[in-house]
Amino acid sequence: MRRESPAMQAKLLVLAAPLVLAACASTAPPSQTQNACAIFEEQGSWWRAAKRAERRWGAPPALQLAIIHQESGFDHDARPARRGGFLFIPGRRPSSAYGYAQATNETWARYERARGDSGVDRDEFADATDFVAWYVRTSHDELGLGYDNARAHYLAYHEGQGGYRRGTYRSKGWLMDVAGRVQANADRYARQLDECDGRLDRGWLPF
Repeated sequence: MRRESPAMQAKLLVLAAPLVLAACASTAPPSQTQNACAIFEEQGSWWRAAKRAERRWGAPPALQLAIIHQESGFDHDARPARRGGFLFIPGRRPSSAYGYAQATNETWARYERARGDSGVDRDEFADATDFVAWYVRTSHDELGLGYDNARAHYLAYHEGQGGYRRGTYRSKGWLMDVAGRVQANADRYARQLDECDGRLDRGWLPF
């Protein structure tokens, strides 16, 4: 097996460093999570992904963004905190939720069937935001929720459409507070995008 000289190894490390840094930057949460324009300007591919999801399912980017902000804080590797545990043995996680959208295994499988694509990943923003838009569309169709009603959409997202119909959220004051924050974020994101969507669109093909 050929071994590179120390000088060549150092050169290869220098050449690889920008690729490593780019990979880290692509998965790190945005630096300004309260500003939709700053988020999409920092992560240009996210804007294209959100617009594609809107065209496919109808859910606006501001609503997609507000739900992802609440679910993971834009952390691609987010999971629910472990509970219990003993000494060095970690406790179990309360659910299989994972990724930007905190989608569970079961619901993600439903999404894969709807997409007709088993190659989608929960830790890829494009797939996660498309998942959120799909879920919002199903709530829109099944529950009659308008796309401007981020509060209700988040309650259906958290409780499931069946839980929303049964009103399981009514006894959860903390969840109602969270849903209110999602509505506030969605409204703020929408106002911000009204100011910058033309700038974000400039130079990008609409597909």
